Amino acid sequence: MILYIAEKPSLARAIASALPTPQKKHDGYIELPNGDCVSWCIGHLLELAEPQDYNPAFKQWNLDHLPIIPNEWQWNPKANTKKQLGVVKKLLKNANQIVHAGDPDREGQLLVDEVLHFAKVPKYKLEQTQRLLISDLTPAAVKKALNKLRSNKEFAALSRSALARSRADWLYGINLTRAYTVKGRQAGYNGVLSVGRVQTPVLGLVVKRDKEREEFVSKDYFQVVAHLETDTQPFQAKWLPSEACAPYQDEEGRVLSQALAENVARRISDKPATVKEFNKTPKKQNAPLPYNLSALQIDAAKAFGMNAQKVLDTCQALYERHQMITYPRSDCRYLPTEQFSQANGIVSKLKGLELNFQAAAQQADPSLKSKAWNDKQVGAHHAIIPTQQLTAFNKLNNDEKKIFELVARQYLLQFMPAYEYLATKILVEIEGGLFSAQGVSILKQGWKALMPPSKKEEPVLPQLVVGQQLHCQRGEVLAKQTTPPDAFTDATLLAAMTGISRFVSDKAIKAILKETDGLGTEATRAGIIELLFKRSFLQREGKQIHATATGRALIEALPESATVPDMTAKWEAMLNDISHNALPYQQFMGELSQALEQLISGARQGSMSNFANLPKAPAKTHFKRKRRSSQSSSQTRPKRRTPSKGKATG
Repeated sequence: MILYIAEKPSLARAIASALPTPQKKHDGYIELPNGDCVSWCIGHLLELAEPQDYNPAFKQWNLDHLPIIPNEWQWNPKANTKKQLGVVKKLLKNANQIVHAGDPDREGQLLVDEVLHFAKVPKYKLEQTQRLLISDLTPAAVKKALNKLRSNKEFAALSRSALARSRADWLYGINLTRAYTVKGRQAGYNGVLSVGRVQTPVLGLVVKRDKEREEFVSKDYFQVVAHLETDTQPFQAKWLPSEACAPYQDEEGRVLSQALAENVARRISDKPATVKEFNKTPKKQNAPLPYNLSALQIDAAKAFGMNAQKVLDTCQALYERHQMITYPRSDCRYLPTEQFSQANGIVSKLKGLELNFQAAAQQADPSLKSKAWNDKQVGAHHAIIPTQQLTAFNKLNNDEKKIFELVARQYLLQFMPAYEYLATKILVEIEGGLFSAQGVSILKQGWKALMPPSKKEEPVLPQLVVGQQLHCQRGEVLAKQTTPPDAFTDATLLAAMTGISRFVSDKAIKAILKETDGLGTEATRAGIIELLFKRSFLQREGKQIHATATGRALIEALPESATVPDMTAKWEAMLNDISHNALPYQQFMGELSQALEQLISGARQGSMSNFANLPKAPAKTHFKRKRRSSQSSSQTRPKRRTPSKGKATG
């Protein structure tokens, strides 16, 4: 008997729909005519054991117990899915062949692998286990995937990486949450102070940005603009201060002296000007790549103000319920070359939908092949694109339609010609000073025909020649003020997590992160941000995201290494290396354990006096790590408990 184990019931149904009929539906599995079975997990059926499972004394939160580092890790069946675990275990005993059909990512790999090991599947069966990779739930795509089974052993490194991530989050979250919660109680704060390997550096980013904004002192600065006349059309050019002006400029080259700016404006008014440089360079810009999850979440936040978790939930509905997009938890923005053969069918169907950009979509040419098709850049999953099953389009709700249109547009861009333009640069001299103007002349709209109109219009500059004499009608001083950095929004905080090297201070780590950039994973980032709101560490003010008083106090109490992304970003890079067999699991866990010892030692000695004056803590809340289920990402969600009996992870 062949046993297919899917990650969730919807995936199991999709697999079964591509296999022979008639089929019998049983409690927890589907039986095929030849006796083969399709069963499923419901997200994670297992969870890491809690501290008190290793030692009953650990039920009480006590600094003397820390750090808690298990010698031999244990799994426990999840209470609400014990029945399904029993079904899968029973089927595993009778199976001659196992097909692993977890989602095509790190977490999906571990999710089924952990069940196989927990069920003590014999080694010879594990050796023969096959891997089914499905990114598209339409019947045709599932049938194709069933004909391309691979050995599950090929994905062992991916599973080790997910296991290391899971255990790292447990170690970091359990130990530091207990340490700082106990210290907080000693200072008079009765709430739970949750600390996480990824969530806390994200909170640290927001706290730091809030402080920068509060401490920011605005400075006046001045620009000088020359209003120039030609035989054909007027244009403006900005003054480029010389080195002699350096004493009157700030570190970014802005002129701080109003008197200097006004003197320059007077000197150039009603004076001749000479063209020193004139360049008109033809340029091309190819379409942006199709979406991965983070890029889609960022664009949806900008366009619709939709938070990251909402985008992920909407994508899951489009993938599972409507089968209109491919696997959404992807970190890849490329497509396998074999997928290009489906382009004509997908593009044709998209052109027939009533999309907001329907007229421009008719220009898409499925014979064009963008750089998105690149097998070398595709791993277990590819970019998020539409499927050929689009009949449910008119049944989509408003949010689903918005997200689908973004995915559809990004796919159609791959079949549009390049955006072509002339980049014009003019340098003129007036009374010994240099003034510069830059503009763009569009030659071919190309893929930009599908995009919303730009709010910023580039100036169209006249055709000039070097040496040409012009007239400066007048000089104008523009008084401006420096502005504080923008507060984080859903879009910019998510972008900060994906491009975390910009916020890393250590140059060596910054270099490491150029290839493996990011805090968290595509599937977990939305949940991490949401978690910080649920734990009352972050709050919204309109579109802006700010830290609460409790969130700020926690960051101030923690050592800097726990609040900045350097350490955990380095660990993210190491986890990525584990998934590619470039780093041993033991090395990563060893480094993490050493760092944990130091952090706990620092917690014992640290001061929590800043918690004494905080508002009263909300209802006592404890947090248990919630791993991936059929309806949510693998994130932690709050559970109401008393602190002494609760469970916590990061």
